[in-house]
Amino acid sequence: MTNEIAPTTATVIKLPFAKKDKRRAEDKFGAPVMKHGYTMLPNLLMEAQGRLEIGHAEFNVLVQLIHHWWDADKEPHPAKESIARRMGLSPRQVQRHLTTLEKDGFIRRINRFSGRKSQIANGYDLMPLVWKLGAVEPEFRKAKEQRKIRQKKVEGAA
Repeated sequence: MTNEIAPTTATVIKLPFAKKDKRRAEDKFGAPVMKHGYTMLPNLLMEAQGRLEIGHAEFNVLVQLIHHWWDADKEPHPAKESIARRMGLSPRQVQRHLTTLEKDGFIRRINRFSGRKSQIANGYDLMPLVWKLGAVEPEFRKAKEQRKIRQKKVEGAA
């Protein structure tokens, strides 16, 4: 009697993902990436970027501000230098984009101080952005409903 080990002939069968599992961020980007966190961003902000005439650099600055907006009742207050480093820009360029966003009515800057006359990073009120998104939402909802109606007609004709 020999002690030979038979070669393994087992086949690995991949189990299918449930549809819901394929939608998880970890399944898309991987667990190591997702361990760094994520930022919740309304789809309407991306869909309405052109309609609201938000430039690409201003959009990126808005996303950076939203990244720091942890509590609905507290304004984010990232330093311009931090935003600049992340975007690969100078703090002055970021300041210009913030000025544009403020001038166009998407944000409101709030001066913050620590002690007597010692200014620290500005806070940024994002409620003007929220109001603008709320104002265009009915237009986008109506367009979405119209697309559904057209799709049903196409499916019914087929």
